[in-house]
Amino acid sequence: MSTSKRDSATQIIRYLRVELRELDLSLAEDGLLPEPGQIRALLAQLDALQDLVQGVKKKPTPNTPRRSL
Repeated sequence: MSTSKRDSATQIIRYLRVELRELDLSLAEDGLLPEPGQIRALLAQLDALQDLVQGVKKKPTPNTPRRSL
């Protein structure tokens, strides 16, 4: 894995650790579950991290217009 990918993965992991720690504290204090949007955002970041580590290139969405040369 290249240095830039490794740095990106490290940065994402640090951010996820902070977010998960905050969610855990929220659960412990209030006894409530986190908001569904927070869970979805963390899952999307985990997917992005997995794709980065595996070297998966994202395909453009079908609704995105292509640039013609």
